[in-house]
Amino acid sequence: MLTRALIVVLAMLNLGVASWWLLREEPQRPAPPPPPAGVAELRWLPGGAAAVPPAPPPMVHAQGVETAVAATPSSATPATPEDATPQRAEAAPAAARPAPPPATAAEAPTPPLVAAEPPRCVALGPFADRVAATTAQGKAGSLLSQVRLREQPAISGSTRYRVMLPAAPSREDAQAIVKRIVAAGLSDYYIISQGEEANAVALGQYRNREGAERRMAAVQAAGFQARLIASGDAGQWWLEGQLAAGTPLAQAQQRSGAAQNRSLECARLR
Repeated sequence: MLTRALIVVLAMLNLGVASWWLLREEPQRPAPPPPPAGVAELRWLPGGAAAVPPAPPPMVHAQGVETAVAATPSSATPATPEDATPQRAEAAPAAARPAPPPATAAEAPTPPLVAAEPPRCVALGPFADRVAATTAQGKAGSLLSQVRLREQPAISGSTRYRVMLPAAPSREDAQAIVKRIVAAGLSDYYIISQGEEANAVALGQYRNREGAERRMAAVQAAGFQARLIASGDAGQWWLEGQLAAGTPLAQAQQRSGAAQNRSLECARLR
């Protein structure tokens, strides 16, 4: 019984002490005394010492003149090891500094623009007839464009064009061919009796090629294998065209088989 009574008494004492601590009032601290007159108040700033503005230099009164005294080097803030690091880096020898990066390709000078080469037109020849000029055109191929064939008439005007049939084996065979020519309704013929063309049948002689070609077309339409032969100072055929870009003139002349070349205005090909 005595033990229980002691436990109850101790519990009541603890409850009383706890209630006193909870219900007691905090003692009021006395306000700090005001600073003396002429003394600056010290306050804490979040930026530390770096945020405190520098104090103005002290004023010295000399004979009624106020003069600001600059701070001496001894009063300056000593340099920290971090501040001295850049100075040591500047004092490093030039050989220890890294070399500048090499120039890139973008910094290279831009080459000047090259003007396009103007077109060149030439005339290749001379060729004996249209067939030879057409053959030369096929040989030249893609080296020439805007090609045309042009006949240059003989200067003297003595050219003659003859339409002839091949020479027959004998005189009798030539006469048999003439009978077939008459039966086909053709006229103006004669048999060559001597020379290299003996027993050949001539079907006319003309001063211009156009007339001779019309006569040869009519003979061929009748079923005869006629041919055109130029005699005297015959005309010449030329192959005219524009050279492909970058093609040397000598290469085009050699491929076509022409003996000569002449410069030509490209406007003449249009």
